Amino acid sequence: MSALKKTALTVTAAALLPALSLTPASADTDDISADRKQPNPPAAMSTVGGAQLGKPGTQVSLVPGVPVLPQKLSGRSWIVADAETGDVLASHNAHWRLAPASTLKMLFADTLLPRLPRTELHTVTDADLANLGEGSSLVGLKEDHRYSVRDLWLGVFLRSGNDAVHALASMNGGIGKTVLEMQAHAEELQALDTHVVSPDGYDSNGQVSSAYDLTLIARSGMQKKDFREYASTATAKFPGEKVRGKKRETFEIQNTNRLLTGDYGLAPYKGIAGVKNGTTTHAGSTFTGVAERDGKVLLVTVMNPDSGESQAVYKEAGRLLDWGFAAAGKVKPVGELVPPKSVVPASGGPELDGADEGGTGGKGGPAEVTAASQGGSGGVGTAFAVTGGALVVLAGAVYLVNRRWPLRRR
Repeated sequence: MSALKKTALTVTAAALLPALSLTPASADTDDISADRKQPNPPAAMSTVGGAQLGKPGTQVSLVPGVPVLPQKLSGRSWIVADAETGDVLASHNAHWRLAPASTLKMLFADTLLPRLPRTELHTVTDADLANLGEGSSLVGLKEDHRYSVRDLWLGVFLRSGNDAVHALASMNGGIGKTVLEMQAHAEELQALDTHVVSPDGYDSNGQVSSAYDLTLIARSGMQKKDFREYASTATAKFPGEKVRGKKRETFEIQNTNRLLTGDYGLAPYKGIAGVKNGTTTHAGSTFTGVAERDGKVLLVTVMNPDSGESQAVYKEAGRLLDWGFAAAGKVKPVGELVPPKSVVPASGGPELDGADEGGTGGKGGPAEVTAASQGGSGGVGTAFAVTGGALVVLAGAVYLVNRRWPLRRR
C-alpha cells in the first residue's frame, strides 16, 4: 500500500472515531466467556420508557468522557438508572420478561404497606403457613403466636420470609385478593412486563417481571417511609416462641442483602440503602439496590447472572453502581423510568410529592432493630439505629436517601 493511501486511511479513521463514539451502542459488552449458553432475548420487547429500551443487547450512549461499562457482566438483564430524574443511564435487555424470585416482594410491600397499620397484631393460623412452596425462605413464624405488622414486614425484608408474606396476605383478605391488587398496582406503575401469580415471588408458571419493572417498583417503594426503613435495616430482634410463665424469647435476624450487610467475602457497598434480593431455581439470583454517593442516588437491577463467580449478582450490581456514579452527568440517557399513570406532571415543572405514603406511624411491636455501619458519601460511615419504629439517622447514605425522597414528580 502506498504512503499516500495509508495517510488517507488514517485520516478517514480519525474522522470516523468521534462519530462512532456518539452512536448509541447496542452490543453485549460481556467478555466472561463466549461459550456461555443462555437463551436469547426476544428480538423486540416493550418500549415503555423509550424505544431504545426495547432493543436486545446492551444500550449505552458512548459519548466522549463516559467511562466504559464494566467487562464482567453476565446478567441476562440489568439496568442502571438515576433514582431522582428517572434517567436510564445504561441497560441490557431491560424489558426481558424473566422470573423475578423474591424481588417481587418489593411489589407486595409497595401494594400492602399503606393498608396495614404497623401496630396491628395478627395471630398466625395453620392456614397462614399452609401451601408454602417447598424450600421457601422462612423467618420462622409459629402457629398461635401473635406478631405485629411491623414484625412481619421485618421478616419479609430481612429474611425474605414467605411465611411472613402469607400472614400479611391473610390480613389483607387472602392470597387471591392480594395477587389481584399487586397486579393492578403494577399496571398503575406502568410495570407492564410484570405478571403476578404468587405474592412471595416463588417460582410459578407465568410469573415474570423485568429489570425495568423491578426498578420502577423499587423507585415507588422507596417513596414510602416504612419501606425505606425496612429495606435499610441490617439486623433486628424478632419475636420467638412463648414459654409459659416466662417472657417471650427473641432471636436475631439479619438482612440477606449482602451489599447492605456484607458477608460471604463481600464488604458492604459504600452508600447502599436497600432494596431486595432473591434466588430461586428458575429465576437464578436477582437483585435490586439503591445507593447514594456525592449527592447522587442510583438504582440498579441485575437478573440471573451466570458467570459462576461467587455472589455474582451482588458483585455485578456493585460494578454497575460504580460505573453509574462515574458516568452520571456525563452519559446521555438511553431511556427513562416513567411515572405512574395517575401522576400528571405540573405545568410549571416538577414538584415534591408531599405525601410520604406508607408511614403509618406509631410504635411497633417487640422487634428492636440495629443496622451495620456502611460506607457513606465521601467515605463517611453510615450508622443508624431503629428502635420501636423511630428512625434515627446519624450520617451517610441512608440520611441522604430519606432526605431526598419522596422524589420529584416529573
